[in-house]
Amino acid sequence: MSTTDYSPLLEPFQFASSISLKNRVVMAPMTNLSSNEDGTVSGPEIDYYVRRSKGAGMVITACVYVSRGGKGFAGEFGADRDELIPSLRRLAEAIKGEGAKAVLQIFHGGRQCPPEQLLDGQPVGASNVPSELPGGGHGPVPRALADDEIEGIIADFGAAARRAIEAGFDGVEIHGANGYLLQQFFSPHSNTRSDRWGGDLQKRLAFPLAVLRAVKSAVKKHASSPFLVGYRFSPEEPETPGITMSETFALIDALKEEGLDYLHVSQMDLWSRPHRGTGDSRPRIEQIVDRAGSGLPVIGVGSLYSADDALKSLSSGISLVALGRPLLIEPDWVQKVAEGRADEIDTELDPAAQDALVIPDPLWRALIHTPGWLPVKS
Repeated sequence: MSTTDYSPLLEPFQFASSISLKNRVVMAPMTNLSSNEDGTVSGPEIDYYVRRSKGAGMVITACVYVSRGGKGFAGEFGADRDELIPSLRRLAEAIKGEGAKAVLQIFHGGRQCPPEQLLDGQPVGASNVPSELPGGGHGPVPRALADDEIEGIIADFGAAARRAIEAGFDGVEIHGANGYLLQQFFSPHSNTRSDRWGGDLQKRLAFPLAVLRAVKSAVKKHASSPFLVGYRFSPEEPETPGITMSETFALIDALKEEGLDYLHVSQMDLWSRPHRGTGDSRPRIEQIVDRAGSGLPVIGVGSLYSADDALKSLSSGISLVALGRPLLIEPDWVQKVAEGRADEIDTELDPAAQDALVIPDPLWRALIHTPGWLPVKS
């Protein structure tokens, strides 16, 4: 039995909107590649979420496309039409039935969408600038979105938020991270426009802020009870030019001024340090928490496998700890902490445990065949 006091991880948390979580642990959004071809949630996918919703205070789903032209993955489920509301409702009820709050992550993949996942085979983006790939290659050249198409996608985000409300979710998270469409508009690397949607920093903020306003407008119009609106972002880009910490601070300031329930910082390592745009050498997460201020909760994530890792993460000032890969490896992570068995938490994937872990076949194949993404037991 562990003698460390992990109770800070198990303390309840209340958002300003009055929505309460039973603890400080969040299931991070992770693409699982296991939805049906028509955009509905599959049975194995439901089982996967049920298995991981008993412990976490809040579950953020895999991203769903708000427009069919924004489908970013094979086996991704959708929120782009009303016919999918019953599917979304099944997922929301499954998560909430285990005691967790359910948040739907809404997204458009932009230039990152694989051509084979698109009806016309043509990815779109802020500009016709392809993504840079490891090893010096480039992704497909996207078609720059026209003004009316941009307005249409903004409306699609609002409509997806309405569908999430009607399906019974507790909130939505706007996916502005990991190089997808919102980040493509904010980034000086991928946005070379000279109209109202690009140019200086303020114009590059226009699209993300318009999406946030559309989502908040939908919530105001359609939600009859408190409903969370969060925003996930990546703090820096490796490209030159690319998003720097100083630009990230401007994004935080703008989002905070608009008003939202939380920020979610996407990082592979919670404690990673900044590269440029700040004279402060402290970990990025500490600087982001400082910039957000006391009134805006921050969710941190990144290689927090053990209970000690997660407990230490709270010292950064974050309000909530998101676990992604750790909950793939150990679905009973929170329960073991609560039962004083933190030292029994598995931190390496058992290659023989697919059935016990309730991981759908497409996701399992991806985990097993992606070297280095998860620590695996030998």
